[in-house]
Amino acid sequence: MKLTVKLSTTLRDHVKDYAPETGLQVEMPEGSTVAQLARHLGLPLQDIKIVMVNGRQHQVDDPMRDGDRIAYFPAVGGG
Repeated sequence: MKLTVKLSTTLRDHVKDYAPETGLQVEMPEGSTVAQLARHLGLPLQDIKIVMVNGRQHQVDDPMRDGDRIAYFPAVGGG
């Protein structure tokens, strides 16, 4: 299945040549989870705090479907 992946802030540092404007086009086996996709991309799971699939929050064990848009967000710091 084909997926579009967007990475936020510090997670971009883990994917070489990541282009924030376009994100990534990734192909994964049917039924893959968002955690499996994160591992495939080399993203540390402990750094991912929010996962959005097609604009809705999901858990890392949720499976994806062909054409899904996945966005990973780290914890946000600041004051």
